[in-house]
Amino acid sequence: MAIETTAANNTLIQTEVANLLVQPLEQESTFLAAGPVILDSSSPLRVPRVANGVTAGFVAEGAQITDGDVAFDEVTLLPSTLKGLKVLVKLTNELIRTSVIGLESVLQTRLVADVAKALDAALWDGTGASNTIKGVLRQTGIATGVLDLADPDSLIDGLALAQGNKVKPTHWVMTAASFAAIRKVKVGTGDRRYVIDPQTIQNGTEFRLLGLPVIITDNIPAASTKKRVGLVDMSKVVVARDLDAQVKILDQTWGDYDSTGIRVVSRWDVGLLQPTAVTLLTEA
Repeated sequence: MAIETTAANNTLIQTEVANLLVQPLEQESTFLAAGPVILDSSSPLRVPRVANGVTAGFVAEGAQITDGDVAFDEVTLLPSTLKGLKVLVKLTNELIRTSVIGLESVLQTRLVADVAKALDAALWDGTGASNTIKGVLRQTGIATGVLDLADPDSLIDGLALAQGNKVKPTHWVMTAASFAAIRKVKVGTGDRRYVIDPQTIQNGTEFRLLGLPVIITDNIPAASTKKRVGLVDMSKVVVARDLDAQVKILDQTWGDYDSTGIRVVSRWDVGLLQPTAVTLLTEA
């Protein structure tokens, strides 16, 4: 007597699809979470600043006080030519109705996350080409120094450079590989102790280095194979927000195809109130 088995009758087996959509592992958005100054504007934005002040001096009683000359300039954000971040997905209404998960809401969330990911990369290291965002690591006038991941002294020199520019850095910015390389530096060939005490490197879920929080991000890529580490004063970083991630359901545009579109639009810009608010260390 032959007994029918599941292995021989795959087409008869009922299939269940879990009511869960597994998202890929991706880079977190880190820039806005670091606390820059955010200004809302739908028009080009100008932030005035004092380029240089005057020098005070000691003046004798009854003597003439020397005139001072204060210079002003401005940081310009959101020019009318600046492009926005936009994405559009079209899907049939049958797919929306028959999907085992709430496909429309899932896609809305997914598209917003994709826009946020692209925005994070642009705010850190955008090239500014073709009317796009120029990231803080590429701004004109930032301070630069030499990085040696095998010698933590180079980080201390970077701190000294920032402090010499009268900057009070709030964050380190680096890739996971750079952070690991610094953590693994040993006292010497015959001494396997770490130069940086592992107990001081982490506070709960926050990483710290030389007393400052560390932002781990892929958005500070190597320049011509040379690794880079940034030191940023986020209180001197200004972000202009024209439009946060705006989601629009387009249920009529493709009506002749019985399809629906989901559009997400966002528009931002970034600038430095003081150029030396960023110190960028690059391997020699």
